[in-house]
Amino acid sequence: MNSEATQLMDSPEKLYTIGTVSKLTGVGAITLRAWERRYDLITPVRKESGHRLYTRKHIDQINRITSLTSQGMRISQIRPDMLEVTNTESSEEGSRHRDHWDESLDAMIASIVDFDEHRLESVYNQALAIAPIEEVTAKLVQPLLRSLGARWKSGEGSIAEEHFFSFILRNRLGAQFHHRSRRANGPYLLVACLPGEMHEIALQVFALSAHNSGYRILSLGASMPLEEIAYVAEKKKCDAIVLSGSVEPDLQVIEQDLAKLVSQADIPVFVGGQSSVAVCDAINKTGAIALGQDISTGLKRLNDALKTD
Repeated sequence: MNSEATQLMDSPEKLYTIGTVSKLTGVGAITLRAWERRYDLITPVRKESGHRLYTRKHIDQINRITSLTSQGMRISQIRPDMLEVTNTESSEEGSRHRDHWDESLDAMIASIVDFDEHRLESVYNQALAIAPIEEVTAKLVQPLLRSLGARWKSGEGSIAEEHFFSFILRNRLGAQFHHRSRRANGPYLLVACLPGEMHEIALQVFALSAHNSGYRILSLGASMPLEEIAYVAEKKKCDAIVLSGSVEPDLQVIEQDLAKLVSQADIPVFVGGQSSVAVCDAINKTGAIALGQDISTGLKRLNDALKTD
């Protein structure tokens, strides 16, 4: 192993097998090896045994490749420098895009520090005017939440800042969801947060994205007891269940409660968000399907699993 690989092996960062990464991204192991050997796009960590291990950054890069190829770019045209999640189709355009997102991020942080609701909503609305909600979430909302968390940990910020932002964004997304068009006629999804998960933002964004893709949505919101979900899904004749979590869940919830839900439900059960990355193997062992953290990739895998157009 090289020095970088040795550092990763010795670091507390979690590493994932190629099989786990294939399940999270929907990209087969043979394809991942080809991207590494033929195109030098992904460089996994190598154990002494030769087995490949991947970091969460690698997973983000693989999702980026999938996104670029789905837009019509050939794999041979993709360069390693294009795989940063803030980049777009060309480095020049990506530079301009990064500047725009950085400016928006700075403006939103300033608004939150001043508890300026009007300015905060104005910046957020401007972002939505030029990009879809999935992109705004990935490039603005998620970095903003990380920045607020860092401010709180360092003592520079406060929990009040994070609560202020979360309350406004939750209401904003809730209003968008409430006023969505009722014309969707695709598969019916029951969506809910895992037990103990009180942050609904990721679930709301997924629900809006799924609705925009034609799905009908029944949302049960935050911290939903898994033992009640199968009954609701059967009563409403749902086609699939999608659960969301942003933290590593208690393994008992996965190994016992999720496994019981899978056995009771006659429909597919999916788990998305950071929780699905943290305990991907445990989720898949129950018969549920880990979707990963990337919403676009998760929707594609959901489409493939349910065989929707």
